[in-house]
Amino acid sequence: MQLSGAEITIRCLEAEGVEYVFGYPGGAVLHIYDALFTQDKVRHILVRHEQAALHAADAYARATGRPGVALVTSGPGVTNAVTGIATAYMDSIPMVIISGQVPTPAIGLDAFQEVDTVGITRPCVKHNFLVKQVEDLATTMKKAFHVASTGRPGPVLVDIPKDVSQHMAEFLYPDSVSMRSYSPALRGDPAAIQAAVDMLLEARRPMVYVGGGAILGNASGQVTQLVKDLGFPCTNTLMGLGAYPATDPQFVGMLGMHGTYEANLAMQHCDVLLAIGARFDDRVIGNPRHFYSEGRRIIHVDIDPSSISKRVRVDVPIVGDLSHVLREMQTLLDASKKRPDDAALKEWWKQIGEWRGRNCLAYDRSSAIIKPQFVVEKLYEVTRGDAIVTSDVGQHQMWAAQYINLTSPRRWLNSGGLGTMGFGLPAAMGAQLAFPDETVACVTGEASIQMCIQELSTCKQYHLPVKVINLNNRYLGMVRQWQQILHGNRYSESYMDALPDFVKLAESYGHVGVRVENPADVEPAMREAFALKDRVVFMDFMTDQTENVFPMVKAGQGLTEMLMGAEDL
Repeated sequence: MQLSGAEITIRCLEAEGVEYVFGYPGGAVLHIYDALFTQDKVRHILVRHEQAALHAADAYARATGRPGVALVTSGPGVTNAVTGIATAYMDSIPMVIISGQVPTPAIGLDAFQEVDTVGITRPCVKHNFLVKQVEDLATTMKKAFHVASTGRPGPVLVDIPKDVSQHMAEFLYPDSVSMRSYSPALRGDPAAIQAAVDMLLEARRPMVYVGGGAILGNASGQVTQLVKDLGFPCTNTLMGLGAYPATDPQFVGMLGMHGTYEANLAMQHCDVLLAIGARFDDRVIGNPRHFYSEGRRIIHVDIDPSSISKRVRVDVPIVGDLSHVLREMQTLLDASKKRPDDAALKEWWKQIGEWRGRNCLAYDRSSAIIKPQFVVEKLYEVTRGDAIVTSDVGQHQMWAAQYINLTSPRRWLNSGGLGTMGFGLPAAMGAQLAFPDETVACVTGEASIQMCIQELSTCKQYHLPVKVINLNNRYLGMVRQWQQILHGNRYSESYMDALPDFVKLAESYGHVGVRVENPADVEPAMREAFALKDRVVFMDFMTDQTENVFPMVKAGQGLTEMLMGAEDL
């Protein structure tokens, strides 16, 4: 069957079972858009900015576990998308990005809307391809989906020159592909897995540290079973929230820069640490020199060998698919006659209980001004913890992570590694399209929301009834907090002095806008908003401008060097 390159592209998407393509048309991809028009299996979502296309596709992937797909044109279309590509790359999200390119004879001649897409995106993709012959297009697309979704996932870009999308070729989509230079390990070394189990059973002060890899690897069930059977304390990273249920007594909270007192101290003082799908990044362990301890042994399980001993030397490295490795660990544990030292474990839990007694997430509940933590707690109560929650980046993101007790994976969607403001609203769109019957809430701030606020138009066009919780403190909140703590209260360019009327702005897009200024009105307003199942509701909560996120570990310091509140400033 002879098809054009554009038609082949769409047939490839159909073969991969793609539901949605998020994109924005332009000259270099018009043939592909024309091919989209003539079919009805793959639905296109027209965003208002290419960055939003990438964030929406990203969130679709995070929520479903299937690769998200974005389509952008050449030149500024690609450069607008780079932030979204880098966001997905930093958080290991499976995506395929199709970009248009100028015709092959014009490449390198500074043609209209030409950029070196392969060169620009190389540092922030798992892989990229420039398709020079239409005959290679189908196989390249198969490779793109294979690379994006296997091993450590990530975004893969396919750059298609305009003439390639016009040329004709026979369409044959391969069932599988083999790439000599790409063969990710699935099963871990049996000897290392046995050594890890032996070490866990010998532990007196054990700790399980779970990152986003457990969610990406669909290993949350195995993590939960292993932790429950061992009786060990467990902490999740920002990206790992939901991998182990936050309502379980063995969960000691999120760790890291804004982690709980008990999680950070347990992490620092454990004698055996099991790290699952995590990378010991700077926001988690602080200063590696401070974290180092001769008395602690570390087991690290990860699909990516380059992540192991990258920042912290580990004693038992295990490279493999987490679900496979954890299943084998569970089998060995079940077969072992040895059990963890019950007396030592009780003593360790007693110590953790004392740390928990600090109640590090307490705040002033008697305030006449709305506290942002209170809004997040009410969001959790009103939705009964059953909403898919997206967030932007800043203080509101940390409060959401601290006060929403996630009990299952793929319900918390945020930009962790890159920290991308503007992620929240388009991410909510992607999640709502993936699960149209679910409640989707976007927790944001008055600065972050304006990065991609134009996507309220996309929500209107496609009837996406997301609920926006805007914690409006009239500041770049996290910037202001750092300036207060680290820069002597010199608030350089962090005050938002010309904010729009968000209620009127939401209404101008055809949505419902609500402003809430009193604590007593928070819960009623939220219940009314979530009762409107078929409408976007933008809730503008006027919150305390001086509130900071605590606990806090300052950059360059160690996990035990936490600021617990205003009294430590």
